[in-house]
This record gives sequence, structure tokens and C-alpha cells, in this order.
Amino acid sequence: MTDCLKEDIIIQPRRGKKEKPVPENGLMLVNPSEASECLGRLREGGAKGQYLFNSGLVSTGKPRFFAAGPAIGAPMAALTLEKLIALGARRIILFGWCGAISPTLKIGDVLVPAAAFSGEGTSNYYFPGSELAPDGNFRSRIRQLFLENGFAVRSDSVWSTDAVYREDRNMLKELYREKCVGAIDMEFSALCAVAAFRKVQFAGVLIVSDELWGESWRPGFSKQYFTDQKQAALNLLLANIGYLGEK
Repeated sequence: MTDCLKEDIIIQPRRGKKEKPVPENGLMLVNPSEASECLGRLREGGAKGQYLFNSGLVSTGKPRFFAAGPAIGAPMAALTLEKLIALGARRIILFGWCGAISPTLKIGDVLVPAAAFSGEGTSNYYFPGSELAPDGNFRSRIRQLFLENGFAVRSDSVWSTDAVYREDRNMLKELYREKCVGAIDMEFSALCAVAAFRKVQFAGVLIVSDELWGESWRPGFSKQYFTDQKQAALNLLLANIGYLGEK
């Protein structure tokens, strides 16, 4: 699908007459618990909310940025990003979790992915058959932000899937061996596709929540180190996201 076929697309994302624009910089949160906690904290600080499908959306003032979520799975995440772009978003960071398929990735590691591969069904409608990637300059700035604040940062590629309960061990090993994929999630590749198609800056910050590279699945959702890492990473983003477009 290309821009030359735009007139054939039946429904276009748009801002309604009564909908307020959002700031250019913002954060998309995948997980319901984090989205609820984050948006609630921002509302307590004076951020203003507005309607966004079955997600939440708040915008705050000085510096200006928005936060939105939850948006689980490629179709809903893409739908949410399309609407945010129509409302004025231009620099968007995805914050979520991922599962490690590289033995060098451990629970609690911070991943700022350099590339994405699609195992989901959404990105093909934007860029058929393409290897996908976030915006390189935007990603580099986010990576540098984390490095400057004492985080060890990984840059492994991510494979996104629609079917968490159909992850095959042999397939994941092949992805790691043949394409150097280090982690899996459900949204990243589709959002790379939408952002590139709409020509906005997009990157992701994913915290490793579980390991799939061993003989058995090793979840880390309740481990203190994982909880501490994801909270510290989220706090860093909230403190800086409003300034990322200034340089």
C-alpha cells in the first residue's frame, strides 16, 4: 500500500471538530496496570484527560507531552497510534515489556530496539514484506538518555506476534539464529510500520519481563528487580519526554 492509493482508502484517521490536539511528544503504554498508574499520577499533577477509544489519554503542560494507553496487540496499538498522529503526535515512544529469546538478554534488561520483524498481521497493510525499524535519530537520543542516566541498554531486534500462546520453541530459536532477533512482543513492528508510513518519529523502550530461551519458560513479572527497572525507566521517560524535540 502506498500514498498513491490514498484515495482508495475508505476510512482516514482524523481529528474531530470537538477533539483537542495533543502535544507533539508522547508516550504509549502497552500494559493496563502501568497505563492506569501512570495516567492517574499525571492527572493528580494536573494533566487533562480526553477520550481515546478504550484507552486513556492525558496531556500535560510544562513541558508539554501526552501519555496514552493501554494498547495491547498490534491492531489496537496501531489504531491508537493512528488516532494520536491525527491529533498532532509527532514523536512517540512505546513503553512496554518483552520476552527474551537471546540467552544474553535477562529479566530486567532495558531494550531500545534497533529493528523489528513482523509476525503480526497489521504491518503488512502499511509496508508489505519489509523489515521494519524505528526512527534512527530519535532512537539514538532515547538510547543516549538511558546511558547518561546509568542504565545498561540493549539494541536487539524484536519480533512481534499476535499469538502469545502459539510461540514455538524451534521457531524462536530460528529467529535468533537466522535474523539475530533478541526479543518478542506484540506491538513494536506494527507501530514501526504505522509511524514510518505517517512520517512521524517513533521508538520503543521495552523491559525484559520473561525469558524463553531456556529449557522452560522463566517469567519475571513479579521479581523485584524487574519491577524496579521498569519503574525507573518509566520515571526517566516521564521526566524527559517533553524535551526530546528541542535539540
